This record gives sequence, structure tokens and C-alpha cells, in this order.
Amino acid sequence: MMRFSLCSLWNRRFVAALTILAIGLSVALILGVERLRDSARDSFANSASGIDMIVAPRGNSVQILMATVFGVGGTGTGMTWDSFEWMEDRPEVAWAVPIQMGDNHRGYPVIGTDAAYFEHFRHSGGQSLSLAAGTFFTGDGADAAVVGAEVAARFDYAPGGVIVNAHGSGEVSFDLHDEAPFTISGVLAPTGTAVDQMVFVTLEGFDTLHAQEDAPLIDPLDPAAKPADGHDEHEAHDDHEDHGEHEGTEAGHYHEPDRINAVYIGLIDRTNVLGLQRAVNERRSDALSAVLPAVALAELWGITGTAERAMRLMAWAVALAGMIGMVVMLSATLDTRRREFAILRSVGATPTRIFALIVTEAAVLTAAGLILGFVLLTLATFVTDPILSAHFGLRLGLNVFGARELATLLAIFCAGLIASLIPAIRVYRMTLADGLSVRL
Repeated sequence: MMRFSLCSLWNRRFVAALTILAIGLSVALILGVERLRDSARDSFANSASGIDMIVAPRGNSVQILMATVFGVGGTGTGMTWDSFEWMEDRPEVAWAVPIQMGDNHRGYPVIGTDAAYFEHFRHSGGQSLSLAAGTFFTGDGADAAVVGAEVAARFDYAPGGVIVNAHGSGEVSFDLHDEAPFTISGVLAPTGTAVDQMVFVTLEGFDTLHAQEDAPLIDPLDPAAKPADGHDEHEAHDDHEDHGEHEGTEAGHYHEPDRINAVYIGLIDRTNVLGLQRAVNERRSDALSAVLPAVALAELWGITGTAERAMRLMAWAVALAGMIGMVVMLSATLDTRRREFAILRSVGATPTRIFALIVTEAAVLTAAGLILGFVLLTLATFVTDPILSAHFGLRLGLNVFGARELATLLAIFCAGLIASLIPAIRVYRMTLADGLSVRL
């Protein structure tokens, strides 16, 4: 039966190939949408898995999450260092990491922070950040930078290299800070999260860029421009930096900026999260928002839920079109195959065996479509995975099918068999006389 079905399909190979292609595309689309969805959710959850709370200037929780964890957007005017110290000294807080944003390196976000970031940040269910090469920066190197794996791979960076950052976020660069380059001290190992697409610099180095940017232009030939005490601007600036660094070291920080954009917080006991959130939201000296990453992610999935459902509906509509195409192909050839069926009946084939022949052909077409869909999905993953990883931090991966994907494939295969019942029942009802008397 199988050999006869294959020979019959080969005689109609062009139409059969189009049917297999339609089914294969629908399978690749359905599985691709699910993998993209799962990859996005896993990547977002892994990026924020080690943070109990994010505190930033008053704003929308989803916006704050996207800006602080994924480097997309901004958090407003910033918050004072006093607010950071107030949070750091709270009895519920185990650790607090300051975050500065607003610069980019060739389109990748630049994050100003201190060594505590690399000590406390966790991803992918509790894994700490590790280095592929070099060392993390410490407070004694204001011009040090640590680059993510994707940034290093794209621009072939290594420890000892020199980079220049620019003011602005994303691909938009308003001012290139070529007067204050950074030296790469380390390259992070791949994490599969947004960290791979970031450049980390010290708080002091980040502040130095903007201090130079905001400094007034002074004509060195103008005597009136020189400070009255006889010290030039650089000496005064150095004195200020030394003083600030000394104070920061006593407080546990090498540099204390005037303003920061956000704070990552880890709690001693997570049951105190609501109390701390209320205290932060009610603080009067700064208008702040305390964001719980898990809650913000749930809000984000609620926003994107409509788009996800639309993509799923579109994918299943393509699958339905493939099934309809198979039914049309099998049904359209019935009239031209009536003599074939009549000859089979004349040599002893029962109506049940002819019925089984049509169902077998449908099973072969559906199975071939499933295999083609898997091949197309693998090729598409191989091509798009580097692009998605570089631009969005998403990794589809050449994963083995999980239980849900296998259930989807089984459902499509069963749908193909059910769809084949329409032409099969028509064949079953044909009589031997109808087959012999057909008009050509």
C-alpha cells in the first residue's frame, strides 16, 4: 500500500510538492512563533532573575524595567546619591548597586556602575557573571571598561583595547566622547541575556565624560579665564575628584556621583519586599518608583499578549490553508483517477483498501510536510539566531523538540488524516460501473 501510494504521488509530484511546501511552511511558522515567544520570555526572565527590586525616578514599571535591565529607553532625570545611600542603609537591603545610563558605544548601551554589579548580579536562575578574558574593573581605574560578549565578538575587542563612547541611546549619538577613551579591562563570558550587549564603565569614568561635556569653553590665551587662585581647571578638577574618591572609599564606594538613574536591590528576606516598596514610593525627597521585576514582566506579557495571539492565529491559519490545499489536491484528482480506482476494484481491491490508499497518501504528504517544516525551521534558526542575538539578545538555539512541540506536530498530523477523510469517503462511494463508464 505504501509503495503504491508513493508511486501515485510521484505521478503527481508537482502538485504534491506544492502541498508539502504549504504544510512545511505552516509547521515552520507555528514552531518558530512558539520558539521565539519562549526565547523572549526566557531571556527577559533570565536577565532579571537575580534582582529583587529596581528603584528609579517615578515612571511606568515596564519602562523602568526595559531601560535599566535591557538598555531600551531611559528613566528620566535621575535620582540623588542621598536616596541611594538611604536605600543601601535600609535593614531589609542586603546589597544595592547604582546604575547610570545615557551613553552608547556604537549603538550598544553604556552602563555606569561599580564593582558591586559584577559581584551581585545574577542571571539564568542564579548564575553569576564570569569573564572570558581580563579582569573586572575596580575603583582604582576610572577609565576601565568591561564589555559584553556580543559587543566583543562583533568588534573583535580584547583586554587592553581602547574604546570611545558617545552621548545618546541606541543608534543615535549626539556627541562622541573621544577626549576620554576607556581601556577594556575584561570581556564577559556569554550569558544569553541583555548583558551580552552592554558596555560597563566605572561611575567615576561615566561622570568624567559628562563633567567635560558640561564644562564651559575657556580660552587658554585669555588671562581672565584662569582662576584667581592661580590653579588651572585641571588641578581643581583633580582636587575635586581626589576628595570625592576619598569620601566614597570611606562609605564603601570609590566614587559618589551627584545623580544616578537607577538602583538594583537585593533583599535579605524577600518577604519584606512590599514594605520596602511602600517606603520607597512614599519617600518625599525624591519622586521614586520601586519596581518588582517579576510583576513588571507580567505586565509586559499582558501588553504583548494580543500580538502573541495574533501571531499564533496567523500561524494556524497558514496550517489550515495547507490542509485545505491537500484536500483540494486529492479531491481534484479523483475524477481523473476514477479509471485507476475501477481497475483496482476489478483486480480484487475492496472499497476499504482504496479508502486506505487515499488516507495513506494524505499521511505521506503530511509527514513529508512535517519533515520539511523541521528542516526549514532549522535553517531559519541557523540564519537568524546570530541576528536576533546581536540586536535583541534572543537565542532560539537548535533545540530538540520538547513535549509541547511534539504535541503540536502530532496535532497537525492528525489534522491531515482527518482532512483526508473527505476525498477518501468520496472514493469509497464510487462504484465499479462508475469507474468503467467515465467519460474522458
